[in-house]
Amino acid sequence: MDTTTATQRISGNGFIAALDQSGGSSPKALAAYGLDESAWGGDQEQMFEKIHEMRTRIIINPKFDERISGAILFERTMNSEVEGVPTAQYLSQKNIVPFLKVDEGLAEESNGVQLMKPLSGLTERLKSANEHGIFGTKMRSVINSADAAGIAAIVTQQFEVGNVIIDAGLMPILEPEVNIKSGDKAACEALLHEELLKNLDALPEDRQVMLKLTLPEVENLYSDIIAHPRVLRVVALSGGYSRDEANERLASNNGMTASFSRALVQDLRADQSEEEFSTALDSAIESIYQASVAEVVGV
Repeated sequence: MDTTTATQRISGNGFIAALDQSGGSSPKALAAYGLDESAWGGDQEQMFEKIHEMRTRIIINPKFDERISGAILFERTMNSEVEGVPTAQYLSQKNIVPFLKVDEGLAEESNGVQLMKPLSGLTERLKSANEHGIFGTKMRSVINSADAAGIAAIVTQQFEVGNVIIDAGLMPILEPEVNIKSGDKAACEALLHEELLKNLDALPEDRQVMLKLTLPEVENLYSDIIAHPRVLRVVALSGGYSRDEANERLASNNGMTASFSRALVQDLRADQSEEEFSTALDSAIESIYQASVAEVVGV
């Protein structure tokens, strides 16, 4: 899929499926899918095989269709195949834009935030992404409390790495997540909004980013960011909300579309028949899609 086609696809209807669970989050994802550690015998390679089987089952399903505009992959998933075809290429054949998770986890908390760990393998990862036909990348850091210095540091780091990714010819999704359990979530989001605007205004005219943000306490808080000329798209993470709550919050924020992970797969189980699996996946996708395209009248 060429860059122009991918940009048009991401700019239109549809939401982004986050299928990027890494080594740390895969056991929880598999447990939710109905597979405990006995299913892979404590062997990490077998665990990764099981998570790839789960992702493959989702990707090849006919219900994983035009309502999905993009999918975020873990590096091992990118390097694997779906029905004998490299994963990113398989997605592109379904008109789904492939993205790659590029961060290497979170640093210890400081000033109320967790920055990304140093991205030591970023250069090679971006080279590999281009070789696999990846359109963009995603990287996550976390805000836990309303510390102005900490939030400024998070946004600065996201944009610095984002510029490296743009230089490599890829579209960065910046993800400064606000922890939904934060005791001052709304204050965190107000500070984040200010820092995002400051950094977006400083971007050269020939650069754009995407943003993946926590669904805010103040509805349409990010409306000016969604409309900003340096922003291709703003997507929302489910962040631990149930699908029903995430959808309700999403539908109240005009112009945001979903990039859900747990909320997308929460009803999927390994022991479901193909009919049961398809029905559950279709129901999840349709509800998230409708929340993504909803518009609040009068806003």
